[in-house]
Amino acid sequence: MTLTKDLVHRLPKVELHVHLDGCLRPQTMLELAREQGVRLPAADPAGLARAVYVRHAKSLEEYLERYTITLSVMQTPQALERIACEFVLDSAVENVRYVEVRYCPALHTPALTLTQAVEAPLAGLKRGERESGTVARLIVCGLRTLPPRVSLDLARLAVDYASDGVVAFDLAGAERGHPAKDHASAFEHARAHGLACTCHAGEGDGPDSIRQALDQCGAQRIGHGTRLWEDPALEEIVRERQIPLEACVTSNVHTGTVREAAQHPLKRYLGLGCLLTLNTDSRLMDGITLSDEYWLAHRALGLDRAGLDRLVLNAARSAFLPEAEKQRLVERVTQELEETT
Repeated sequence: MTLTKDLVHRLPKVELHVHLDGCLRPQTMLELAREQGVRLPAADPAGLARAVYVRHAKSLEEYLERYTITLSVMQTPQALERIACEFVLDSAVENVRYVEVRYCPALHTPALTLTQAVEAPLAGLKRGERESGTVARLIVCGLRTLPPRVSLDLARLAVDYASDGVVAFDLAGAERGHPAKDHASAFEHARAHGLACTCHAGEGDGPDSIRQALDQCGAQRIGHGTRLWEDPALEEIVRERQIPLEACVTSNVHTGTVREAAQHPLKRYLGLGCLLTLNTDSRLMDGITLSDEYWLAHRALGLDRAGLDRLVLNAARSAFLPEAEKQRLVERVTQELEETT
């Protein structure tokens, strides 16, 4: 089958690794800035999109600096609810059937309480789901650069809202010099209360970071995992245990984790039989859609239609959903893939 961008766009999709504060509409940012009296680096949507776009960051840390711009207009409940709703609507346009979007509630304090900071985006996701049909769930992130006690507070918050749309706890932020093991108590609390865990690892640091996420934090999925290939023994463990990897090709190029898309190890991991999923990470900062990312996997990494379908189904099977809901998602996506030609 000849793949076209239109066909890739029409494929049903599932996304598991995307940051809410990396996916704002530029026009919305401008409107929120006027309402809140915030000064942005540009006064028009196109200029603002260019200002937050990251292409040649020297490190993950430099890439993350752009988030201060989006976060500046995300400090009211109304803003968070609107942004979350619009995110779901935008995902629906990409034929995303299910999405897990993540963010750190602590970055919206002290302007908001933690309760406000989680209830507002949950309300927005639910509204977006009602309007579009795209199912959306929330992942609460701790940050490596914040004190471990903050991560524990966020894990407790995530557990408290597990019945209201929060499906997992994550640890994000600058990786090198900020080991995940320091935040192990937060992961322990989440797991003890039946909440799933994922963890950013192997992006800004090497495979030992992935090992920590698995062995000392009990992560059930790995965010990025790009540098897993540097430790063949660990690579085999991840393959054997079928631990899902949340790959983000364009983002990894922009952070300097890989030099170019064609060098990304995604195809290597698929060939080994690892459980790979494909994601955008930050649509605004990376200037992409999920369809763009699938098209890139085809053009730069040579994945054919069967390979793209496999990525979609891998994501559906790796969703942090109750087993019955997950099975329904897998069945729906399988049928739609068969019907999309």
